[in-house]
Amino acid sequence: MNLEKLNKYKKLALSIVFDIIGFITIIDIIWAPLSGYLISKMYKGTKGKVAGVISFLEEIIPGLDIIPTFTIMWFITYVFSKEEKTIIEIEQ
Repeated sequence: MNLEKLNKYKKLALSIVFDIIGFITIIDIIWAPLSGYLISKMYKGTKGKVAGVISFLEEIIPGLDIIPTFTIMWFITYVFSKEEKTIIEIEQ
């Protein structure tokens, strides 16, 4: 599955699932590198790489599991982004 090409609502659903998995403290040693990899694949470019490092650190440091990194990244990308959307005008 190509995580980068998912539509934004599928990414949101997947982000929530990944954050729930991250709440399980027992699997942090396995989940930390995997979460860093997954978030870097979901979001392209520098933003995705930075999110990958932050996600890894958030999962590996005890007590920070409650931070929903994937969902926060989704909001940063799709809600708070200042990128302008292109509107195509059709002439009649």
